[in-house]
Amino acid sequence: MGRSKALLPAGPNGPTFVRHLADALRSGGITDVLIVGRPEDAALRAEAAALGDDVRFSENHEADDGQISSIVAAVNVVDHPGVQGLLAVPVDQPLVTSATVSALLEAYAHARPPIARATFRGRHGHPVVFGPAVFGELRRADREVGARMVLRAHADAILDVDVPDEGVVTDVDDPEEYARVFGVPLPD
Repeated sequence: MGRSKALLPAGPNGPTFVRHLADALRSGGITDVLIVGRPEDAALRAEAAALGDDVRFSENHEADDGQISSIVAAVNVVDHPGVQGLLAVPVDQPLVTSATVSALLEAYAHARPPIARATFRGRHGHPVVFGPAVFGELRRADREVGARMVLRAHADAILDVDVPDEGVVTDVDDPEEYARVFGVPLPD
C-alpha cells in the first residue's frame, strides 16, 4: 500500500482500519485491546492513544519476522495467570464485525478448545482465538510458516465458528483490493 494499512480509512469518510477493528473488538466483548506495531510508528501509537484507556499500543521489535512476530509480541504482553486466551485479527481485515467477535468469544468460552477461528461459508478466516495452551508453540513457531504451523498441529481440535460475516475472509492487501472492497480508489 506504500503506507500503514492500519491508518487507511475503511471506506469513504470511514474510520481508520485500526479504529474500526478496535471498536468491533470492544463492542464484541474484548475488554483489553492491544495494538501491536513497530516501535517507530508514531502515527499508529497516537491513533492507539486516541482510542481510549482500554486500548494499548505494544511494540513489536521483531516486525521484520512477519505476522507471527506480532502475535508473539501480543502473547508476551498478555501471558499471565488467569488469561483465558488471545483473540488475534490482522489489521488488513478491517470489516470484521462486533457480532463476529461476540460469537467467537461465546463459542470459545463454552468449548475451551486450544484454538477457535471464525469461518465464512466454510472458509477459514480471522479473528482467531489462541488459548494459553498454545502460547509456547506460537513463541517457537517457524517464522516462515508462522501461526499456520500451530494451526496445523491442532487441526483436529480447532473449533471453527461459522459466521455470516464475509469480513472474516476479506483481506485488503493492495490498492486494487481496496477499490474492490470499498468501491472507491485508495485515497492519496
